[in-house]
Amino acid sequence: MAITAAEVKALREATGAGMMDCKRALAETNGNAEAARNLLRMKGAAAAEKKAGRAAAEGVIAVVEGPDAVAMAEVNCETDFVARRDEFKDYASSVARIALEEAPADLDALLAAQIDGQSLEQSRQGAVARIGENITVRRFSRIAPRGAAVTYVHNDRIGVVVDIEGGNAELGKNIAMHVAAMRPQHVAPEDVPAEVAERERAFLVDQAADSGKPPQIVERMVEGRLRKFLSGICLTGQAYVRDSNLTVGKLLASQKARVHSFARFEVGEGIERPASDLAEEVEAQLRQHQ
Repeated sequence: MAITAAEVKALREATGAGMMDCKRALAETNGNAEAARNLLRMKGAAAAEKKAGRAAAEGVIAVVEGPDAVAMAEVNCETDFVARRDEFKDYASSVARIALEEAPADLDALLAAQIDGQSLEQSRQGAVARIGENITVRRFSRIAPRGAAVTYVHNDRIGVVVDIEGGNAELGKNIAMHVAAMRPQHVAPEDVPAEVAERERAFLVDQAADSGKPPQIVERMVEGRLRKFLSGICLTGQAYVRDSNLTVGKLLASQKARVHSFARFEVGEGIERPASDLAEEVEAQLRQHQ
């Protein structure tokens, strides 16, 4: 049967699939729009499964702000070429918006959340089919601040949300930029899990055991080095990035401000990237996106 342009257009708007994919799906289902949508969904799932084993270490950090909370999500793809596309960025923003609106308990709950009549996981599979690369929703954070939520995104690759009380807007922005640059893991030493501190202490004890110094000296050495370690991984103990003579803790105290919490995401952080030849990678990208 003849498939009209209006039918193809309507299916494309409903699914986001390519024009030719929509036309073929309608032809295969004899013009049945509902069957065509299901067919496109199944093909999207098959494409997603086929690409699932491919490393996705590029991507973007999306941040969406609401009146009472802020959500941040990392969405990954295979190449920087796709990460720069508006379609991919819009998809990542939709993931962060669902995290903001639905407040899911974990990643599985986020992927099960509904968006435009389908689950976010089904939407991801459809995006894989449309864009042509493996796409993963890696992680998200939703912060309902006790103070004010300050956000900072650097080149779509690093995202920071800081819950800060007191101070002013400039201080909040500077603290968020410091977090982006210096990668603190906790707000203050008392927030560091006991097992982390004890593991570091054991390492320092072993390191100092062969120094030949008296036990009481070794103990002081270990405690001093442990304090230095904790300061280095905690926001309040770090030297302020804009003034190395000042710690962030002292800066906050000088303005009667306090950081309750923060979240920092960086694209591809901790993902093992497969070794590849640059020329082969560029050639593969050109073949994919012609």
